[in-house]
Amino acid sequence: MVTASVLPMAGKTALITGATSGIGLVTARELARRGARVIVVGRDTEKAARAQQAIQLAAGPEALVHVKCFDLSLLRNVYTLAREMQQEFSQLDILINNAGIMPGHLTITEEGHELCWATNHLAPYTLTNLLLPLLDAAGQARVVTVSSVAHWVGEIEPDREARNSPDKYSWLTAYADSKLANILFTKELAHRLDLTGITANCLHPGMVNTGLMRPDTSRVMRALWQVARPLMVSPDQGAATTLHLATAPELASVSGRYFAGGKPARCSGRATNPTEASRLWRISAEETGVE
Repeated sequence: MVTASVLPMAGKTALITGATSGIGLVTARELARRGARVIVVGRDTEKAARAQQAIQLAAGPEALVHVKCFDLSLLRNVYTLAREMQQEFSQLDILINNAGIMPGHLTITEEGHELCWATNHLAPYTLTNLLLPLLDAAGQARVVTVSSVAHWVGEIEPDREARNSPDKYSWLTAYADSKLANILFTKELAHRLDLTGITANCLHPGMVNTGLMRPDTSRVMRALWQVARPLMVSPDQGAATTLHLATAPELASVSGRYFAGGKPARCSGRATNPTEASRLWRISAEETGVE
């Protein structure tokens, strides 16, 4: 568990994706308890309403908790979310890209993207870029993206057709590639924001017992998950590093780093390759229309 001083959150606004359960819900709850206005983003309206109620109960009647219901695997929904944020808020102090899935069978979204790639990478890439004006307006802002140790076996496939091919698809490859993309995106974003007041960091939360898997996740993966369950940490423990990156005063000027267990951690060679990061940015810009 990370133990550190935290910035006062009163007057700050934080948006957390995938915040209706697991790590995201804990993160939203704890930020609200510390005084932040929180925007909870989730796909399911009933789960979002329950999350809002739970956060309000934990943080008190004065807590400001907003709900946005969007399926972020579809880029048009990401655009709509960003547009609503720009209309309703004058600044954004903390953006936490937490939403993610463990893929099952190959699924192509109606916009033509492999589901895991769309949810875990294209959505945070797009949302972050579209919200940069609000983040910049905050003066000092933080972008925190949840990655995974699985990135060590990841590799960026530049060709969408190959990524969408049933012959080449594997749930492990899809997940690991998207988590590698999270780190490369963070490093390139930090480079591009070097002269601003916005920092960008990412993290591995640990093996957390959450609802990450989809209903169509393979039986092999489900079996492995059950075997590993006794070794998993709780969502409260899993959210500790996210909260550390969002609130620790000593990280105010730290950017472009990968954390685990509340500390800077080593990541793969691919994840530290600036050429790979730049190439991923070009791929992402082409696939999302957001530069």
